[in-house]
Amino acid sequence: MIVTETTLPGVMLIEPRVFGDDRGFFLESWNARSFADAGLDLTFVQDNHSRSAQGVLRGLHYQLANPQGKLVRVTSGAVFDVAVDVRRSSPNFGQWVGYELSDTNKRMLWVPPGFAHGFVVISKTADFLYKCTQLYDPSDDRGVRWDDPAIGIDWPAGGLPPTLSAKDATAPLLADAQVFA
Repeated sequence: MIVTETTLPGVMLIEPRVFGDDRGFFLESWNARSFADAGLDLTFVQDNHSRSAQGVLRGLHYQLANPQGKLVRVTSGAVFDVAVDVRRSSPNFGQWVGYELSDTNKRMLWVPPGFAHGFVVISKTADFLYKCTQLYDPSDDRGVRWDDPAIGIDWPAGGLPPTLSAKDATAPLLADAQVFA
C-alpha cells in the first residue's frame, strides 16, 4: 500500500494494493502488520457503516474526552471526505484537507484523534465504512459547522445546499466550539 502524509501532519491518505482481473478485485482494507510497518500501529474497537444519498453532508464531528481515530473508506459510490485540525495548540489549528474517496479509487483516509471529520456524498448514494480506535460515547460528541468561514472548506459545488442533520445544522463555529487544548 502507499501511505502519503497530507499537509496536516498525522492525517494519512492510504492507497491499498488492488489485485484485479476479469472476475473483479481483491484488496486488504486492514492488515495490522502492514499498517504498523507504515507507522500506523492502531487498535480498533468499533466498525461503523453509513449509507447516505447524494448531497447528504455528515460532520464535522469529533469526540473530546475519548477521541476516536478513524480509518475511513467508501465501498459504494463517492464522497468528498474532510479532516480539520481542532487542536488549539497546533500550528495547523483550523486547517483542513479533503479528498475524494470512492469505490473506484479505493482510497482510505486515516483521521487521527484531535481532528474533526466530515464528508459529503457526491454520487447518487454512498456506503461509508470506518474503523474507530475508541467506542462512541454520545455524551462526548462534539461538532463544528460544516460551512464555518474561518475554516473555509471548499466543498464540491452540487448546486443545492447539503442535506444536514439538525445537530450538524446547529453546530457551533470553530471560535465557539469546545476543542482540544
